[in-house]
Amino acid sequence: MIAKFFQKGVSRRKFLGTTASAAGLGLVGSTLPKRAFAADKTVKVGFLAPLTGPVAAWGKPGLDGCEIWAEWVNDAGGLEIGGETYAVEFVGYDNEYDPAKARAGATKLIREDGVKFIMMLGGDTWAGVERVADQTGMLFSTLLPSDLGPETTTLIAPAEVHPVYNVTGVEWMAEQHPDLKTAVICAQDDALGLPSVATYLAAFEAAGIEMQQEPLLFDPATTDFAPVVTKLISDNPDIVCLDTCYADYVHPIVEQLFQQGYEGQIISCTADFYDQMVEKTSKEFMEGFIFQFPDFDDPELNKDFINFKDPNKFFEVYNERHPGEWGAVSWEYASIMDLWAAAAQKAGSVEPDAVLEAMTADGSGKHAFGDADWWGEDLFGIDHALVGNWPVVRIEDGKARIMAYKSIPEWYDKHGELLKKHMADFGQMWNQRG
Repeated sequence: MIAKFFQKGVSRRKFLGTTASAAGLGLVGSTLPKRAFAADKTVKVGFLAPLTGPVAAWGKPGLDGCEIWAEWVNDAGGLEIGGETYAVEFVGYDNEYDPAKARAGATKLIREDGVKFIMMLGGDTWAGVERVADQTGMLFSTLLPSDLGPETTTLIAPAEVHPVYNVTGVEWMAEQHPDLKTAVICAQDDALGLPSVATYLAAFEAAGIEMQQEPLLFDPATTDFAPVVTKLISDNPDIVCLDTCYADYVHPIVEQLFQQGYEGQIISCTADFYDQMVEKTSKEFMEGFIFQFPDFDDPELNKDFINFKDPNKFFEVYNERHPGEWGAVSWEYASIMDLWAAAAQKAGSVEPDAVLEAMTADGSGKHAFGDADWWGEDLFGIDHALVGNWPVVRIEDGKARIMAYKSIPEWYDKHGELLKKHMADFGQMWNQRG
């Protein structure tokens, strides 16, 4: 299973010779003259996410990316904040995607480690942490805006607006392939799968694509996906949607689709370690697979509006250190740190309340894929999700390539009521969650 990649030891080799810099911070790389000072202080950032187990693909690669980010910042002399210079140190805690362990981890990171900011995957684990956030006023980030609500005043979603960005893949697919008329969908029955199912259903309906059967929700403990796939393709759908399935599910489902002779379109939120799926099926089978997360060697990431500096170098260094482990979150937590660092410098403070105020004060921010707005009250009950454009990615000749950047707000302006209806049907609106 894919989780094996995240249970082995991880190299912490020193990276030398980078010319990259953190977005918006004016930092120089180690090949340029170093600044005369060393950091006076160290600010600690908590990384509270699954580092082992079946959800580790959305935690561990992000911590590895953050370690590269910290090295680049620290090698450049640190961050100047409020007249002092700070080195950045990440403190990891493996919550194993368990709410109780997440609560214990948050408490430790705050009380024992003295962190000033905590990054999370979110989802089921946020329920274990929410009271800690409320009691301490700690600033948390999530990759899942469905965690947001009017009461989550110290929680932000600054990297991805999961699952709403999934509408962009469906919209682009429908524009490019109007002959695709029918679809089926499967997902694990949990806090990641359900809001994503609602989003895909809204996107398919908006595109005029008919669902052939009710969404197939499987137990997260499922290991045999042959019956799942047999059921999915029983009516020969034009499109099979894998929702926001974990990597440990996407891989065996794709293999079963191949083995059972499916020849239609596949669309998924993620396709982590897609090279392994190509190897186990074929380039021809994976051709045209649509998902939402690019490789950072993509030339389309060198456009002027991209706010993640030197993504190609970041991708190169990451793969040198962690070959075969690049995935959807490898860059996301690092991009959150760009926003946090810029806000801390603007505030002149590393304290959570000051950073949050500075980050959201203008109502906009420098998202990795362009300028974006703090948004979400209509859907999440609070404007704490940074929303703008998102890439649509397609596998061509065995390689992921960005096909387009599509606007999430533009889609929502047209179809927001439809999305809220499907979210409500699955009990996923903020006012339905207990």
